[in-house]
Amino acid sequence: MHTFCYFRHVKRLVSILIPAKNEAAFIEDLLCSIQVQTHQYWEAIIVDDHSTDQTCSLVESFSKTDPRIKCLKNQGKGIIHALRTAFIYAEGNWITRMDADDLMKPRKLEVLLECLSIGGSNAVAVGGVQYFSEEGVKSGYKNYEQWLNNLTQKGTNFKEIFRECVIPSPSWMLHRKTLENIGGFQSDRYPEDYDLAFRMWLYDLDVVPNAEIVHEWRDHPARTSRTSEVYKDYTFTDLKWFYFSNFCRNNERELVVLGTGFRGKKLAAHLIERKVHFRWISHNEKKIGKDIYNQKIEPLNGVDWKCIQLIATVGNEKGRRQVNQMAENAGLVLLEDLFHFA
Repeated sequence: MHTFCYFRHVKRLVSILIPAKNEAAFIEDLLCSIQVQTHQYWEAIIVDDHSTDQTCSLVESFSKTDPRIKCLKNQGKGIIHALRTAFIYAEGNWITRMDADDLMKPRKLEVLLECLSIGGSNAVAVGGVQYFSEEGVKSGYKNYEQWLNNLTQKGTNFKEIFRECVIPSPSWMLHRKTLENIGGFQSDRYPEDYDLAFRMWLYDLDVVPNAEIVHEWRDHPARTSRTSEVYKDYTFTDLKWFYFSNFCRNNERELVVLGTGFRGKKLAAHLIERKVHFRWISHNEKKIGKDIYNQKIEPLNGVDWKCIQLIATVGNEKGRRQVNQMAENAGLVLLEDLFHFA
Protein backbone atom coordinates (compact mmCIF):
# COMPACT_ATOMS: atom_id res chain seq x y z
CA MET A 1 0.00 0.00 0.00
CA HIS A 2 1.35 3.43 -0.97
CA THR A 3 2.07 6.15 1.53
CA PHE A 4 -0.50 8.33 -0.26
CA CYS A 5 -3.43 5.89 -0.07
CA TYR A 6 -5.61 8.40 1.81
CA PHE A 7 -5.90 10.41 -1.44
CA ARG A 8 -7.53 7.61 -3.43
CA HIS A 9 -11.11 8.72 -2.78
CA VAL A 10 -10.49 12.07 -4.45
CA LYS A 11 -11.48 11.56 -8.10
CA ARG A 12 -10.08 14.90 -9.19
CA LEU A 13 -6.75 14.43 -7.47
CA VAL A 14 -3.86 15.78 -9.57
CA SER A 15 -0.43 14.22 -9.10
CA ILE A 16 2.36 16.74 -9.75
CA LEU A 17 5.63 14.96 -10.56
CA ILE A 18 8.73 17.03 -9.77
CA PRO A 19 12.31 15.85 -10.38
CA ALA A 20 14.74 17.96 -8.36
CA LYS A 21 18.50 18.13 -8.16
CA ASN A 22 20.25 20.87 -6.20
CA GLU A 23 17.23 23.19 -6.37
CA ALA A 24 17.45 24.61 -2.84
CA ALA A 25 17.51 28.15 -4.24
CA PHE A 26 14.12 27.74 -5.93
CA ILE A 27 12.16 24.79 -4.48
CA GLU A 28 10.42 26.82 -1.74
CA ASP A 29 9.07 29.31 -4.29
CA LEU A 30 7.74 26.42 -6.38
CA LEU A 31 5.99 24.76 -3.43
CA CYS A 32 4.40 28.05 -2.37
CA SER A 33 3.04 28.50 -5.91
CA ILE A 34 1.51 25.01 -5.71
CA GLN A 35 -0.04 25.59 -2.30
CA VAL A 36 -2.02 28.60 -3.55
CA GLN A 37 -3.61 26.72 -6.46
CA THR A 38 -7.33 27.36 -6.85
CA HIS A 39 -7.71 23.59 -7.35
CA GLN A 40 -6.69 22.21 -3.98
CA TYR A 41 -6.90 18.45 -4.62
CA TRP A 42 -3.30 17.72 -5.51
CA GLU A 43 -0.24 15.89 -4.34
CA ALA A 44 3.27 17.14 -5.05
CA ILE A 45 5.78 14.31 -5.38
CA ILE A 46 9.30 15.69 -5.35
CA VAL A 47 11.97 13.15 -6.25
CA ASP A 48 15.41 14.18 -5.07
CA ASP A 49 17.95 13.18 -7.73
CA HIS A 50 20.98 12.80 -5.44
CA SER A 51 21.19 16.47 -4.47
CA THR A 52 24.21 17.72 -2.57
CA ASP A 53 22.39 20.78 -1.18
CA GLN A 54 19.36 21.24 1.11
CA THR A 55 16.69 20.44 -1.50
CA CYS A 56 15.20 17.45 0.29
CA SER A 57 15.30 18.94 3.80
CA LEU A 58 13.50 22.05 2.55
CA VAL A 59 10.77 19.90 0.99
CA GLU A 60 10.46 17.87 4.17
CA SER A 61 9.96 21.05 6.18
CA PHE A 62 6.94 21.81 3.98
CA SER A 63 5.61 18.28 4.31
CA LYS A 64 5.45 18.58 8.10
CA THR A 65 2.57 21.03 7.78
CA ASP A 66 1.18 19.92 4.41
CA PRO A 67 0.88 16.13 3.90
CA ARG A 68 0.17 16.66 0.20
CA ILE A 69 3.90 17.34 -0.25
CA LYS A 70 6.32 14.40 -0.26
CA CYS A 71 10.05 14.03 -0.88
CA LEU A 72 11.33 10.72 -2.26
CA LYS A 73 14.80 9.58 -3.24
CA ASN A 74 15.42 8.76 -6.88
CA GLN A 75 15.55 4.99 -7.35
CA GLY A 76 17.89 5.49 -10.31
CA LYS A 77 19.79 8.48 -11.65
CA GLY A 78 18.63 11.34 -13.84
CA ILE A 79 15.32 12.97 -14.72
CA ILE A 80 13.75 9.95 -16.44
CA HIS A 81 14.36 7.69 -13.46
CA ALA A 82 13.09 10.42 -11.14
CA LEU A 83 9.86 10.61 -13.13
CA ARG A 84 9.48 6.85 -13.01
CA THR A 85 9.95 6.91 -9.26
CA ALA A 86 7.37 9.69 -8.85
CA PHE A 87 4.85 7.91 -11.06
CA ILE A 88 5.12 4.69 -9.03
CA TYR A 89 3.84 6.58 -5.98
CA ALA A 90 1.36 8.86 -7.79
CA GLU A 91 -2.25 8.34 -6.67
CA GLY A 92 -3.99 10.88 -8.89
CA ASN A 93 -6.25 10.20 -11.85
CA TRP A 94 -4.64 13.22 -13.47
CA ILE A 95 -0.90 13.62 -14.02
CA THR A 96 1.15 16.72 -14.65
CA ARG A 97 4.77 17.62 -14.14
CA MET A 98 6.81 20.56 -12.93
CA ASP A 99 10.44 21.60 -13.02
CA ALA A 100 11.70 22.41 -9.55
CA ASP A 101 12.94 25.89 -10.46
CA ASP A 102 9.70 27.11 -12.06
CA LEU A 103 6.40 28.53 -10.79
CA MET A 104 2.72 27.72 -11.31
CA LYS A 105 0.18 30.41 -12.01
CA PRO A 106 -2.59 30.13 -9.36
CA ARG A 107 -5.19 28.74 -11.79
CA LYS A 108 -2.91 26.28 -13.56
CA LEU A 109 -4.38 23.03 -12.26
CA GLU A 110 -7.94 24.32 -12.52
CA VAL A 111 -7.47 25.47 -16.10
CA LEU A 112 -5.80 22.25 -17.31
CA LEU A 113 -8.50 20.12 -15.65
CA GLU A 114 -11.16 22.19 -17.40
CA CYS A 115 -9.41 21.58 -20.73
CA LEU A 116 -9.38 17.82 -20.13
CA SER A 117 -13.07 17.85 -19.22
CA ILE A 118 -13.69 19.40 -22.63
CA GLY A 119 -11.27 17.21 -24.59
CA GLY A 120 -12.06 13.83 -23.08
CA SER A 121 -9.88 10.82 -22.37
CA ASN A 122 -7.90 11.07 -25.63
CA ALA A 123 -6.88 14.67 -24.99
CA VAL A 124 -3.81 16.43 -23.71
CA ALA A 125 -4.34 19.70 -21.88
CA VAL A 126 -1.78 22.40 -22.54
CA GLY A 127 -1.29 25.96 -21.38
CA GLY A 128 0.67 29.06 -22.18
CA VAL A 129 4.14 29.70 -20.77
CA GLN A 130 5.98 32.84 -19.73
CA TYR A 131 9.74 33.13 -19.26
CA PHE A 132 11.22 35.20 -16.47
CA SER A 133 14.79 35.82 -15.36
CA GLU A 134 16.61 38.08 -12.95
CA GLU A 135 19.07 38.81 -15.74
CA GLY A 136 16.41 39.51 -18.38
CA VAL A 137 14.95 37.09 -20.92
CA LYS A 138 16.98 36.72 -24.10
CA SER A 139 15.36 37.10 -27.51
CA GLY A 140 15.68 33.41 -28.40
CA TYR A 141 13.59 32.39 -25.39
CA LYS A 142 11.04 35.15 -26.06
CA ASN A 143 10.69 33.94 -29.64
CA TYR A 144 10.23 30.34 -28.46
CA GLU A 145 7.65 31.49 -25.92
CA GLN A 146 5.67 33.39 -28.56
CA TRP A 147 5.85 30.53 -31.08
CA LEU A 148 4.78 27.98 -28.48
CA ASN A 149 1.91 30.09 -27.16
CA ASN A 150 0.60 30.77 -30.66
CA LEU A 151 0.40 27.03 -31.28
CA THR A 152 -1.22 26.37 -27.91
CA GLN A 153 -3.88 29.03 -28.44
CA LYS A 154 -4.99 27.23 -31.61
CA GLY A 155 -4.27 23.66 -30.50
CA THR A 156 -2.06 23.16 -33.57
CA ASN A 157 1.05 22.10 -31.64
CA PHE A 158 1.57 18.82 -33.51
CA LYS A 159 1.76 20.51 -36.92
CA GLU A 160 5.18 21.81 -35.84
CA ILE A 161 6.32 18.65 -34.02
CA PHE A 162 9.63 18.24 -35.88
CA ARG A 163 10.74 21.85 -35.41
CA GLU A 164 11.06 21.95 -31.64
CA CYS A 165 9.39 20.55 -28.53
CA VAL A 166 5.79 21.68 -28.98
CA ILE A 167 4.57 20.46 -25.57
CA PRO A 168 7.38 21.05 -23.07
CA SER A 169 7.51 19.29 -19.71
CA PRO A 170 5.81 21.83 -17.43
CA SER A 171 2.84 22.73 -19.64
CA TRP A 172 0.77 19.53 -20.00
CA MET A 173 -1.75 17.43 -18.09
CA LEU A 174 -2.99 13.95 -19.02
CA HIS A 175 -5.43 11.44 -17.65
CA ARG A 176 -3.45 8.70 -15.93
CA LYS A 177 -4.67 5.98 -18.31
CA THR A 178 -3.79 8.10 -21.34
CA LEU A 179 -0.25 8.58 -20.07
CA GLU A 180 0.07 4.84 -19.46
CA ASN A 181 -1.30 4.06 -22.94
CA ILE A 182 1.40 6.16 -24.65
CA GLY A 183 4.21 4.56 -22.64
CA GLY A 184 4.43 6.83 -19.63
CA PHE A 185 8.05 7.40 -18.64
CA GLN A 186 9.36 4.05 -19.85
CA SER A 187 11.30 5.53 -22.77
CA ASP A 188 15.01 6.15 -22.15
CA ARG A 189 15.26 8.77 -24.90
CA TYR A 190 16.28 12.34 -24.16
CA PRO A 191 15.18 15.10 -24.29
CA GLU A 192 12.44 13.31 -22.33
CA ASP A 193 9.76 15.99 -22.71
CA TYR A 194 10.25 16.13 -26.49
CA ASP A 195 10.13 12.34 -26.68
CA LEU A 196 6.84 12.36 -24.77
CA ALA A 197 5.45 15.02 -27.13
CA PHE A 198 6.33 12.81 -30.11
CA ARG A 199 4.47 9.90 -28.50
CA MET A 200 1.45 12.11 -27.87
CA TRP A 201 1.49 12.89 -31.58
CA LEU A 202 1.95 9.27 -32.68
CA TYR A 203 -1.00 8.20 -30.52
CA ASP A 204 -3.09 10.95 -32.12
CA LEU A 205 -3.99 12.76 -28.91
CA ASP A 206 -6.20 15.83 -29.25
CA VAL A 207 -4.64 19.09 -28.12
CA VAL A 208 -7.22 21.25 -26.35
CA PRO A 209 -6.66 24.90 -27.38
CA ASN A 210 -5.90 27.21 -24.47
CA ALA A 211 -4.87 30.86 -24.47
CA GLU A 212 -4.29 31.23 -20.74
CA ILE A 213 -0.74 31.54 -19.38
CA VAL A 214 -0.45 28.86 -16.70
CA HIS A 215 3.28 28.43 -16.20
CA GLU A 216 6.17 30.72 -15.31
CA TRP A 217 9.41 29.38 -16.74
CA ARG A 218 12.54 30.49 -14.93
CA ASP A 219 15.72 30.99 -16.94
CA HIS A 220 19.02 31.02 -15.07
CA PRO A 221 22.62 29.96 -15.84
CA ALA A 222 22.41 26.68 -13.90
CA ARG A 223 19.15 25.52 -15.49
CA THR A 224 19.35 21.84 -16.45
CA SER A 225 18.40 22.49 -20.08
CA ARG A 226 21.45 24.77 -20.31
CA THR A 227 23.98 22.59 -18.52
CA SER A 228 23.08 18.93 -19.02
CA GLU A 229 24.60 16.92 -21.87
CA VAL A 230 21.24 15.25 -22.58
CA TYR A 231 19.81 18.58 -23.79
CA LYS A 232 22.55 19.48 -26.26
CA ASP A 233 21.66 20.16 -29.89
CA TYR A 234 22.74 16.76 -31.14
CA THR A 235 20.20 15.01 -28.89
CA PHE A 236 17.40 16.92 -30.59
CA THR A 237 18.70 15.85 -34.01
CA ASP A 238 18.92 12.23 -32.81
CA LEU A 239 15.36 12.31 -31.54
CA LYS A 240 13.89 13.92 -34.65
CA TRP A 241 15.64 11.42 -36.89
CA PHE A 242 14.49 8.51 -34.73
CA TYR A 243 10.83 9.44 -35.11
CA PHE A 244 11.14 10.42 -38.75
CA SER A 245 13.04 7.31 -39.83
CA ASN A 246 10.91 4.87 -37.83
CA PHE A 247 7.44 6.31 -38.34
CA CYS A 248 7.47 8.72 -41.29
CA ARG A 249 10.09 7.61 -43.82
CA ASN A 250 8.69 6.62 -47.21
CA ASN A 251 11.44 4.62 -48.87
CA GLU A 252 9.69 4.88 -52.25
CA ARG A 253 10.56 8.58 -52.28
CA GLU A 254 14.00 10.12 -52.48
CA LEU A 255 15.19 11.79 -49.30
CA VAL A 256 16.20 15.42 -49.79
CA VAL A 257 17.60 17.90 -47.26
CA LEU A 258 17.05 21.60 -47.92
CA GLY A 259 19.34 24.15 -46.28
CA THR A 260 23.07 24.45 -45.62
CA GLY A 261 23.00 26.47 -42.42
CA PHE A 262 23.74 25.26 -38.91
CA ARG A 263 20.73 22.92 -38.72
CA GLY A 264 21.24 21.61 -42.24
CA LYS A 265 24.87 20.76 -41.60
CA LYS A 266 24.06 19.08 -38.31
CA LEU A 267 21.40 16.90 -39.94
CA ALA A 268 23.63 16.11 -42.93
CA ALA A 269 26.47 15.03 -40.64
CA HIS A 270 24.01 12.86 -38.74
CA LEU A 271 22.83 11.15 -41.95
CA ILE A 272 26.34 10.68 -43.34
CA GLU A 273 27.48 9.08 -40.08
CA ARG A 274 24.61 6.59 -40.40
CA LYS A 275 25.27 6.00 -44.12
CA VAL A 276 21.83 7.29 -45.08
CA HIS A 277 21.58 8.26 -48.74
CA PHE A 278 20.17 11.74 -49.37
CA ARG A 279 20.46 14.66 -51.74
CA TRP A 280 21.30 18.11 -50.43
CA ILE A 281 19.80 21.23 -52.00
CA SER A 282 20.06 24.95 -51.34
CA HIS A 283 18.62 28.24 -52.57
CA ASN A 284 21.93 29.98 -51.76
CA GLU A 285 23.84 30.54 -54.99
CA LYS A 286 27.12 30.70 -53.08
CA LYS A 287 26.60 27.16 -51.80
CA ILE A 288 25.34 25.48 -54.96
CA GLY A 289 27.99 23.32 -56.59
CA LYS A 290 30.19 23.22 -53.51
CA ASP A 291 31.08 20.10 -51.54
CA ILE A 292 30.18 20.02 -47.86
CA TYR A 293 31.19 16.85 -46.02
CA ASN A 294 32.00 15.45 -49.52
CA GLN A 295 28.34 15.94 -50.47
CA LYS A 296 27.53 18.02 -53.56
CA ILE A 297 25.08 20.86 -52.97
CA GLU A 298 22.44 21.01 -55.71
CA PRO A 299 20.02 23.78 -56.76
CA LEU A 300 16.33 23.65 -55.88
CA ASN A 301 15.47 22.63 -59.43
CA GLY A 302 17.97 19.77 -59.25
CA VAL A 303 15.35 17.37 -57.92
CA ASP A 304 11.85 16.34 -58.90
CA TRP A 305 9.79 17.77 -56.06
CA LYS A 306 6.89 15.47 -56.82
CA CYS A 307 8.96 12.35 -56.03
CA ILE A 308 10.72 13.29 -52.80
CA GLN A 309 10.43 13.45 -49.05
CA LEU A 310 11.81 16.81 -48.05
CA ILE A 311 13.38 17.76 -44.74
CA ALA A 312 13.68 21.54 -44.60
CA THR A 313 16.18 23.11 -42.19
CA VAL A 314 15.45 26.75 -43.04
CA GLY A 315 15.52 28.74 -39.83
CA ASN A 316 13.70 31.98 -40.66
CA GLU A 317 9.96 32.43 -41.01
CA LYS A 318 10.09 33.98 -44.49
CA GLY A 319 12.17 31.06 -45.75
CA ARG A 320 9.74 28.53 -44.25
CA ARG A 321 6.82 30.22 -45.96
CA GLN A 322 8.66 30.02 -49.28
CA VAL A 323 9.38 26.33 -48.71
CA ASN A 324 5.73 25.72 -47.86
CA GLN A 325 4.62 27.44 -51.04
CA MET A 326 7.01 25.45 -53.22
CA ALA A 327 5.95 22.25 -51.50
CA GLU A 328 2.27 23.05 -51.94
CA ASN A 329 2.82 23.78 -55.64
CA ALA A 330 4.46 20.35 -55.96
CA GLY A 331 1.66 18.63 -54.05
CA LEU A 332 3.74 17.77 -51.00
CA VAL A 333 1.80 17.21 -47.77
CA LEU A 334 3.07 18.44 -44.41
CA LEU A 335 4.16 15.57 -42.11
CA GLU A 336 3.91 13.12 -45.00
CA ASP A 337 6.23 14.56 -47.66
CA LEU A 338 7.47 17.76 -46.00
CA PHE A 339 9.09 18.00 -42.57
CA HIS A 340 10.47 21.16 -40.98
CA PHE A 341 13.47 20.37 -38.77
CA ALA A 342 14.01 24.03 -37.87
